[in-house]
Amino acid sequence: MLTKKKRTILLVVIAAVALLVVLIPFLVMKISKAFTAQEQAVRTDWSFDTGNVVDQSAEWNVDITQANLGDGLNALQLVPQDIQSEGFTYYDLGVQQRLHQVIEELKSLNDVTWSASQPLTILNPYGTGSNGLYFYFETEVEAKINYTIHVPDSDVPDYTAQAADISGEEYSKTHEFQMIGLVPGEINEVTMTVTGSWGNTRQVVHFTVEMPGTKSGYATRLEVTQGSSDQEQTDGLFAMMRVNGYLGYGFFFDNDGILRYEMVLEGYGLDRLLFYGNEIITCVSSSKLARINGLGQVTQIYELGDYDLHHDIGFGAEGEVLALAEERGNETVEDRLLSIDLETGQVTERINFSTLMEPYYETTREVGPSDAFFWQAGERDWIHLNSLVYLAEEDSVILSSRETSTIIKVTNLHDGPEIEWLLGDESVWQDTSYSEKCLTQEGDFVPQYGQHCVEYYADGEEDGVYYLSLYNNNYWSTNSRDVTLELEESVSTELYGSGGIASQVYVYRIDENEGTYSLQSSFDVPYSSIVSNGSLCEDSDHWVVNSGMAMVFGEYDEDGVLIRQYEYECTMQNYRTFKYDMDLWLWNE
Repeated sequence: MLTKKKRTILLVVIAAVALLVVLIPFLVMKISKAFTAQEQAVRTDWSFDTGNVVDQSAEWNVDITQANLGDGLNALQLVPQDIQSEGFTYYDLGVQQRLHQVIEELKSLNDVTWSASQPLTILNPYGTGSNGLYFYFETEVEAKINYTIHVPDSDVPDYTAQAADISGEEYSKTHEFQMIGLVPGEINEVTMTVTGSWGNTRQVVHFTVEMPGTKSGYATRLEVTQGSSDQEQTDGLFAMMRVNGYLGYGFFFDNDGILRYEMVLEGYGLDRLLFYGNEIITCVSSSKLARINGLGQVTQIYELGDYDLHHDIGFGAEGEVLALAEERGNETVEDRLLSIDLETGQVTERINFSTLMEPYYETTREVGPSDAFFWQAGERDWIHLNSLVYLAEEDSVILSSRETSTIIKVTNLHDGPEIEWLLGDESVWQDTSYSEKCLTQEGDFVPQYGQHCVEYYADGEEDGVYYLSLYNNNYWSTNSRDVTLELEESVSTELYGSGGIASQVYVYRIDENEGTYSLQSSFDVPYSSIVSNGSLCEDSDHWVVNSGMAMVFGEYDEDGVLIRQYEYECTMQNYRTFKYDMDLWLWNE
């Protein structure tokens, strides 16, 4: 028989266990909401260290200070006087215009002639690139500007580039550009060469820049591993899109794994860069897109109102950007397709997929605390759209749905959208009203599961035939329906760790005439259950592949053989890595 003391202890233990049973779901919910809320957070501190104030613009409320770049270069830094005010952001056209006006006044000072040996230089002039250095000067003849950046550390190779003038001209007498490539936290020894249009060297200027460390605290060097391919890498910079633990930044690394540009955002991450004339369009917070020129100046802002971005943006019809999003406060998430008019800024909801696919939507449920994606507990993440491709000639859009492991084509986007076909494991759609929409698999291969970043790869041999590329995560999990599939052993159900299983880059051949799809080519890459991308490098048949959960990205040759791999730091995952030639910053012949 239990003594009174033992009964009391037993009752306390039972009560504690009961309390934990009640609290654990609540705690899981709170932790998960805090995790996902990071993406909606907005930067509140834009301040930075700088030198003494040397002048002030009362008209534009901007302090002109001495930049802390050492004794080798007499550079300025502009500080808006309201930088510490509540609600301040550099992603505000009013702030950008004030900074622009101050720069214009500095360019035209009466008692100064800006030259290559005495240029106007401003660190991070528009607040969008922490280690971007603005230059303005004139030369007697039309010339181009090349520069080499040397760091005393022998482990950091020299970086050579041709400056891209904001005018878009290769040769000019007036030079205005942003120098890209200065390594944060290092003494950068710069050799700048002025070359005339006949190819003669007109002037060589040397100076040093003691660049401050990164604003984010992110590492400036990645661990690099050489692959077995002997092919040369393509030119350009690797753009890390959305690095968990460092949201609100974009990191640009060269082929040697050295950080050459740190882009400072309002929050969230880039998702993708769209090149629009001599500007880029990208995400700068979860509810804001911006157009940014080669100087780092924000020229247009697109506010999304009650919507938050999720996963992808892309060009739509002429003068339009499409964006995947969710409506804030709605029970469903990641199931909207928006249209943004680039001229007017008007935002239109093109598709609410819970309406377009209502019969299927009604069969789904909220994510639970015991599901694989417990951090989304309480959310109705029933389709989880994660990439888009617009086909202009037929006004169609191809989307990737991670939750259903399905690629979806929607026709008549601007005039009565309809589901044309579904591509993936047909058993996902068995006993639904969409089972007859599935393309037929042609050939013996395992279809994609949990895929990301579906992109248009190439035209086909005839109308109705084309190729799509994608990152096949090769991971099956559904958190909105209780569905059990008969999976091949090569498909993982593990969120963490691969168990010897790989992810792949797939290229599919789509034949809409026959209603089929087949696997044209594939190659294995490090396993990542979620996020990630396998995308062609610009103007090349090389691939850049980011395996986000494995925390590596790499460049592969056209046969899928690794050339070089880069290991990086993050919390859980980095969403994507693309490689861009960045010709708005660096001239590419």
